[in-house]
Amino acid sequence: MRSALAVCTVVAAACAAPPTPPPAPVWSPGVLYPAQGAVDRGLVDVRGLVHAHSVYSHDACDGAPVGENGVRDAVCADDFRRGLCQSQHDFVFLTDHSESFDTTEFPETLLFEPALGDVLVDRGGGPTANRITCDDGHDVLIMAGTEHGLMPVGLERHLEDRSLYGDVEAARGIEAAAALHEAGAVVLLAHPEDYTPEQLRVLPVDGFEMYNLHANMLLGSVFALDLVLRAVDDDPGLPHPDLMVLTLWSEDSRYLERWGKVLASGKRIVSTMGTDCHRNTFRTVLADGERADSYRRMMIAFSNHLLVKADDPSAIDDADLKEALAHGRAWGAFEMLGYPVGFDATATSGGDVFEIGDDVPVGSTIHARMPTVRDLDPQREPPRVVLRLLRAEDSAAGFTEVAQGESDLDVVADVAGAWRVEVRMLPLHLRQDLGDEDFRILDERADEGHDYVWIYANPFYVQ
Repeated sequence: MRSALAVCTVVAAACAAPPTPPPAPVWSPGVLYPAQGAVDRGLVDVRGLVHAHSVYSHDACDGAPVGENGVRDAVCADDFRRGLCQSQHDFVFLTDHSESFDTTEFPETLLFEPALGDVLVDRGGGPTANRITCDDGHDVLIMAGTEHGLMPVGLERHLEDRSLYGDVEAARGIEAAAALHEAGAVVLLAHPEDYTPEQLRVLPVDGFEMYNLHANMLLGSVFALDLVLRAVDDDPGLPHPDLMVLTLWSEDSRYLERWGKVLASGKRIVSTMGTDCHRNTFRTVLADGERADSYRRMMIAFSNHLLVKADDPSAIDDADLKEALAHGRAWGAFEMLGYPVGFDATATSGGDVFEIGDDVPVGSTIHARMPTVRDLDPQREPPRVVLRLLRAEDSAAGFTEVAQGESDLDVVADVAGAWRVEVRMLPLHLRQDLGDEDFRILDERADEGHDYVWIYANPFYVQ
């Protein structure tokens, strides 16, 4: 009989130790995941950007998107495409400025690169979107739009009268909005802080922003400058590079006031989170070897989630995305705090189920489901998360709280109005990723009972 040693010598696998299972994935700053995809009720969750500037904006790419030879900046263009893929976005609604957009024709304005394998979406009337494929096989849908007065997104063609892109107010604005809708666009407005609530109530737009990164950075410009100077000096006490936006973040009361007052007036709008990325602000290279304002870094801070009606998630096109956006089946997440899983909000009345953006009968029950951070390391201190239900009101605050809790909420909507769900977080799980100063600020916020917004959802319209 052979010895055990002989058997192991002949057949090494017979005595090999069982394979070690791979470590469980854990989330950390900069880690992003694809959207959760198909959800119940025939909807698909997709995530992406609304309000982004490419090489076809005059002030993108450090203000020089076109070289002296007349050629677009290839490095900047590559950074944009790479950022879309690295951030795992499903779509981007471009909003290029008119100086370049007006003179850029389709499909060039869709960033179409046939040599890179791009595929155009064409429903018989010309290209309306560009589908790019990332190295990992992930697809991103790119749609055209412009920020100049109005901010139409998802344009399927140029207007015959391109001067209409810049008109906002009075009768000319109404004409512009009608022409833009005819061209397939959802007509939004950027930077609502530049308008009064009264103006926003009458402007011919489908919606405006609930948050804008550019505006937020201006509010935090002192902190931004300090971060850049400390990075230049190789300060070891800086936060994780992908938490730079968090260190500048503040909740902008101007946006909340306008959002709430317009909804309280009875106007239906969709509100979006505006990334407003340009790659033209902070050239300083951070500890990860990437410039502070790279497209990727700006794109991963937060995203807009759309709940799209689709039987086949692989066949979603720009028309599906715009239907969801215009209807308001949308919510925004600050994923720099962690990727949320499990979030959902519906309303029910009898046997009927209603989605975000729907008209809902008074007396319906709104169901809000608490999310968790995907793949959170169990060794980290857990964040404190609170779920809130708010109703729009004509006040300086914009909204009044109806209910809150640290678990799922089920609340009867017994008063007519616009009701929305919000998730807030005190990100204690980020302590080890914050720099010395930001660690102190987090502790102060905890002591004072302050937190950060994690999710803003669009409202239900209780009738």
